[in-house]
Amino acid sequence: MDLLPDSAPLATKLQNTLIQYHSIGDSEWRVAKRTKDATVWRKPSEEFSGYLYKAQGVVEDVTNRIVDHIRPGPYRLDWDSLMTSMDIVETFEENCCVMRYTTAGQLFNIIAPREFVDFSYTTSYEDGLLSCGISLDYGEVRPNFVRGFNHPCGWFCVPLKDHPSHSLLTGYIQTELRGMLPQSAVDTAMASTLTNFYSDLKKALKT
Repeated sequence: MDLLPDSAPLATKLQNTLIQYHSIGDSEWRVAKRTKDATVWRKPSEEFSGYLYKAQGVVEDVTNRIVDHIRPGPYRLDWDSLMTSMDIVETFEENCCVMRYTTAGQLFNIIAPREFVDFSYTTSYEDGLLSCGISLDYGEVRPNFVRGFNHPCGWFCVPLKDHPSHSLLTGYIQTELRGMLPQSAVDTAMASTLTNFYSDLKKALKT
């Protein structure tokens, strides 16, 4: 499929889906991993046969600067150790684009490098921001990569009420890595990837 979607309805649907995930009750989540930087929970995804992951941690910085490091743009490649390349394929408006990116192999290359093409949308949410995305079946797959697929995912970043210079960052991720992979390897990798994401992000924001 080589047609890009109409951005406005896709952005609205994506935003509504993420807000729905954000309202899922605590009792539905099971802890997958805890570190000093973040806690990761998971529950069965309603989109595919894997898990929807929720990650949460406090980051010592203001909301806009944190989201600028997460969303597609010049910062992301500098600090995200999992991402090996990123190109903006199409820009619809300032806060809305399609990007193609590749990720490094994981777990001693049991999980080979992956390529994704994602629609990305950033919008205001409460006193902070929501940056969300979903994969598209778009363009030719590069040789030596497996094309992965991100079901609706995103990051809510809101200032802490008592410490506005700190933000609560909550992510929802459900990645279908595709290819011939044992599910247990995927689950191990996802929880570790998400906690590493927080520690890498915190280091980047301090520099």
